[in-house]
Amino acid sequence: MTDMTQNLGNATEGYRGLVAAKASGISYRQLDYWARTELVAPTVQNATGSGSQRLYSFRDILVLKLVKRLLDTGISLQQIRIAVDQLRTAGIDDLTGTTLMSDGASVYLCTSSDQVIDLVNRGQGVFGIAVGAVLREVETTLIEFDTAPVAAVLDELAAKRASRAS
Repeated sequence: MTDMTQNLGNATEGYRGLVAAKASGISYRQLDYWARTELVAPTVQNATGSGSQRLYSFRDILVLKLVKRLLDTGISLQQIRIAVDQLRTAGIDDLTGTTLMSDGASVYLCTSSDQVIDLVNRGQGVFGIAVGAVLREVETTLIEFDTAPVAAVLDELAAKRASRAS
């Protein structure tokens, strides 16, 4: 991991749901659903009742973006759950060399180029998602959010609330 990624993924700090949703390219409603169904639950702080907020780690946001990418390619939520469980179980610290491969039905976690070649040779690799590239996208997005004025985010929230109220 880069120094920036390590700073962004610091376990003592987290990203609020709105930032996590925006950085991963999903709606807040999707984020809420995925947290409640434990597809991708926040690892820094889970909501503990009314008024509490979820806090997501950098790695959580990366997984959210990967889930979004897999959904966009047509992979079933059931297979995505399996892939997310594989990522958790593997406990891979350095995700930059990891590729998620799919044949359109199943998702495979590849940590070496030999594994990718083997899947393609067996006809199982139809497409792949280079986790390292997605990691850099998330990192860049979070850096941009960090430099954006907080007031802009609050204004956006106020506008959304006002549109719902009317």
